[in-house]
Amino acid sequence: MDVVVVGGGHNGLVAAAYLARAGLSVQVLERLDNLGGAAVSAPAFPGVDVRLSRYSYLVSLLPKQIIADLGLNLVLRRRDVSSYTPVGSGGLLVDNQSAVRTAGSFVDFTGGITDFQAWQRFYRMTGSVARHVFPTLTQPLPSREQLRARIADEQAWRALFEEPLSSVLENAFDHEVVRGVVLTDGLIGTFAPAEDPLLRQNRCLLYHVIGNGTGDWDVPVGGMGTVTAELARVALAAGARLETGAEVTGITPDGEVRYLTGGAEHVVHADHVLVNASPQALARLLGEPFTGSAAEGSQLKVNMVLKRLPRLRDSRVDPTEAFGGTFHVNESYEQLATAYTQAAAGHIPDLPPCEIYCHSLADPSIVAEPGAHTLTLFGLHMPARLFAADNGRARGQALAATLASLNSVLAEPIEDCLWTDRDGRPCVEAKTPLDLEQALGLPAGHIFHRDLSWPYAEEPEQVGTWGVETAHPRVLLCGAGARRGGGVSGIPGHNAAMAVLSARAE
Repeated sequence: MDVVVVGGGHNGLVAAAYLARAGLSVQVLERLDNLGGAAVSAPAFPGVDVRLSRYSYLVSLLPKQIIADLGLNLVLRRRDVSSYTPVGSGGLLVDNQSAVRTAGSFVDFTGGITDFQAWQRFYRMTGSVARHVFPTLTQPLPSREQLRARIADEQAWRALFEEPLSSVLENAFDHEVVRGVVLTDGLIGTFAPAEDPLLRQNRCLLYHVIGNGTGDWDVPVGGMGTVTAELARVALAAGARLETGAEVTGITPDGEVRYLTGGAEHVVHADHVLVNASPQALARLLGEPFTGSAAEGSQLKVNMVLKRLPRLRDSRVDPTEAFGGTFHVNESYEQLATAYTQAAAGHIPDLPPCEIYCHSLADPSIVAEPGAHTLTLFGLHMPARLFAADNGRARGQALAATLASLNSVLAEPIEDCLWTDRDGRPCVEAKTPLDLEQALGLPAGHIFHRDLSWPYAEEPEQVGTWGVETAHPRVLLCGAGARRGGGVSGIPGHNAAMAVLSARAE
C-alpha cells in the first residue's frame, strides 16, 4: 500500500483524492460508521426532516484551487447580509450588497461616521493581507520575513502579526459594539482575551479574514455534508478505498498501521501514513509521550429548528435580514471581556456571548418542513474546564444561560419559536467541548486540535516544508493540527498529499 490515511474527515478525504488521482494506492480508515468527521449534515431531531450542519457551519478557507483540482461539484452561497448586532431597540447591520446602507446603519447606531470609516480601513487592510497570504497556504512554508515582504505593509504586519488585537481595536474604533463585532473573529474556538500577549486571538482572526482572499464565509448548499460527500465521491472514483467502522489502534514509524474492524484486528503496511487526527492522538497511536501544549476547546454549540423566526425589538430590520448573516448576541468589547474573566475564574458567564447562523435562509433545500428554519449557535468563552466536573449538569446550565442571553436581545423568547419533534420535545441540542471530544476525538473539544499557528515557518528548518511533517519521515499530519490547519479548508489534506508526492519524486 502506498498511503494509509487515518481518519475520514474532510482533510483526510482531500488527501486521499489527490493521491489516488496521482495513481497511488490509498486506503482511508475511519473510526465512525460515516465519513466526514465534523463536516457532516444530520437530521438531529426524531421525525424532523431537516439537515443540520451539526458541528461545522460555514466555508471560507476551502481554496477554489482544491475545488477545481478535484472537480468538486459544490455550490457555496454568499450571504447578502454580513452581520446584524441587536442592542436595545436598535442594532448594527452590515450589508454585503450596499456600503451606503451599512454606512447609514453605522451613523444611526454610533451617532457618527467615524467608526464606519475605520471599519472600511480595517477591512481594506485585512483584504490586502488576505490577497497576499491566502495563496501561500497551499505552497511550501515561507519564512516569517518572506511572508512579511510579500505583504509589504508594515502597518498591517504590526496590527495583525505583532501587536495584541486589543491595541489595534482600541486605536481604530470608538464604539464598544463595533470593537466587539471585529473581535469575535479572533475568539471562535479560542479562549483568550483581546490583550493576550501570546497573540492567539490575532492568529484566529487572521484565519477568519483571509479565506480565498476575501474572508467571505459562505453557506454550502445542501448542508456541510455535501462537501464531504463530494470529496468521498471523487476519492472513490479515483480508486481510493474508504473504510468506515475501522478504528486504528497503533502506528509505527516505518508505516505499519493496526486497526480493528468487524471484531477482528488487521495490519496494513504503507510507504506513508497520513493522520487526520490531533497531534495528541498521533502521539498516542505511536506510543510516544505528547510534548506539545495542552489544547482546550472553548465553545458551546447549539442546534435548533424553529417553526418561525423570532421577532426583533428593532422594527426597522426584517428578521430574515437580521438572521441572514451572522447574528451577534451580547458581543460588545466589554461583554466579551467580562465573559472571559468569569470563565477564566471557573464560572459559566452570566451573559454568554454568542453568534447565530440561519443556514435555511441562504439554502432552503436543507429544510423539508414547511416554514421551518435552522439556527446554529456558537457560544464563546465556554472552555472545557467549565464542564470537567459534571458535563451533563454544566451543559444544562450553559444552555439555559445562553438561551437567556439570546432572549435578552429578542422581542419574544426563542423557546416560543422552537419546532417540536415527533415526541413533542423542543428541537434544541447543545454540545460542550467534552461532547465534541467524545463524538469526534477533538482534544478537550478544541475545534482546531490545538492553538492555530502562524502561516509561516517559525523555525529555520521548517522553511520550504509543507507544515505537515512529524519526527518520523513516513508519518505526516493531515488534519487541523497541522500548520495552517483549522476550519473547513482541506488545506492540511492538500499539503500532506503534496508532501508525499514531493518525497516520491526525489
